[in-house]
Amino acid sequence: MSTPQAGDEGTDGGGADDAVRALLLLMPRMVGRVKKIPPPEALRSFALAPRHLSLLSYLLLDGPLTVNELAARLEVAPTTVSLMVGELSRQGILERREDEADRRRRIVAIAPDQQPAIAGWLAPGAAAWRKALAPLTPEQRRMFVDTLRAYEAAVTGESGTGKSGTGKSGAGGR
Repeated sequence: MSTPQAGDEGTDGGGADDAVRALLLLMPRMVGRVKKIPPPEALRSFALAPRHLSLLSYLLLDGPLTVNELAARLEVAPTTVSLMVGELSRQGILERREDEADRRRRIVAIAPDQQPAIAGWLAPGAAAWRKALAPLTPEQRRMFVDTLRAYEAAVTGESGTGKSGTGKSGAGGR
């Protein structure tokens, strides 16, 4: 990594190695800070995993969704989402109801009594991302997200278009 390669120079004259060094320092700090954010007291006994946080974030930001909509957003199989929803429903974190337009479908939502705790816990992270991404153009935001997906794929040994997975490869543990 100490030898610059052709094409490593950025527009500021720094090489890709400089950016790698900065990210190798920054990423562990970011992860460490996020891990130190304790879940609210009301949720501490539920042993929520990162995959649950992503699901809860979508429901918090987008409102009630179907299992298939959640599966598409989480890039996992619908059966994986069904298992998570079942687990969180039994714990009283989520609620499922019939879709009035199609009674075969179930709508998933955060349980009303859990909404304030989840919002208080997850909303600051969303606000921080909004603030960090606000100065960027839509194309720059897309590139940033695509870059993080490509990094995730490279770290996990996945190949493809930069997406983190389709859910068909057992990626439900996220």
